[in-house]
Amino acid sequence: MEKLPHLLINILKEAMQKKILIVEDDEMNAKFFRLTLTRRSNFDVIITEDPEKVVALARGKEIDLILMDVSLSNSYYRGAEVDGLMVTRILKVNPKTVQIPVILVTAHAMEGDKETFLKETLADDYISKPIVNPEELIEKINNFIK
Repeated sequence: MEKLPHLLINILKEAMQKKILIVEDDEMNAKFFRLTLTRRSNFDVIITEDPEKVVALARGKEIDLILMDVSLSNSYYRGAEVDGLMVTRILKVNPKTVQIPVILVTAHAMEGDKETFLKETLADDYISKPIVNPEELIEKINNFIK
């Protein structure tokens, strides 16, 4: 009987865990995000580079926040090649997915890129790669989902 309260606590913790969808085509970056977000903040992390899966998960209301790589390679949505900017636009114009915060993640860190990307996609925020301060990433995420 002592195990029952402990089991209930674990079930409640899992139910309260925030789900972060990482849309990333680089395996090393995906591993970095997974380790950073699970070890430092105990987020539930899902990783994919498949735009069809991204939209399906978002429509299913299973996701609390999306980290979107801007430069997805070899990614297709409904037969058309897309990048992270297009996938973000698809999410942000759909009433079923518009409320999900999207943070663009990109190595494109030239002056003006942030403003341009946010305006073009209606994304909620932007962070450049490489991530030199994991705490900044976690803080950005927490600002949207807490």
